[in-house]
Amino acid sequence: MEPMSSPTADVSVRIGWPEDAEQIAAAQAAAWRVEYAGVLPVDDLAVDTLAGSWRNSLARATDARNRILVALDRANVRGFVLTMPSPDPDADPIADGELTELTVHPDHQRVGHGSRLLQAAIDTLGADHFTTARVWVASTDDVRRVFLTAAGFAPTALTASSTCTAMAPCWSNRFGCMSVYRQ
Repeated sequence: MEPMSSPTADVSVRIGWPEDAEQIAAAQAAAWRVEYAGVLPVDDLAVDTLAGSWRNSLARATDARNRILVALDRANVRGFVLTMPSPDPDADPIADGELTELTVHPDHQRVGHGSRLLQAAIDTLGADHFTTARVWVASTDDVRRVFLTAAGFAPTALTASSTCTAMAPCWSNRFGCMSVYRQ
């Protein structure tokens, strides 16, 4: 067997740890500054404040099925996703899982971190016995919609409340017909 000529990157996804809080916060702040510019007051996002919230969330999950997964490039967090029972009033908390904050740092997008996070999130929801995965998509986010469609998600009839007009529709994927399980 010949030795490799150059090292390969260690890219993976794992459960987030409290020690990841600062890197998760930095990825979130950078992504939100791009994604929500002109929609939310994101210029003043304090990474320290976000990190404190992440540290608390990582240390004390309110439900055993709440997970924070992180995408790594070696030991560096490049993105994250949250999985949980869907909190929507019309959802079945046993069957309907939800992906929230599927986020990759803007400097590290389009290299596979989002795909790895999505696959790990779907696997995690399946292991937690959810039969549906939901994710909310901003009505103007064509890139995310194309990404999720390619992974087997489809729009549903659900829409966010009128107080959250930037969000519509909800996209879901029933595990029985998901294309993300292709080998």
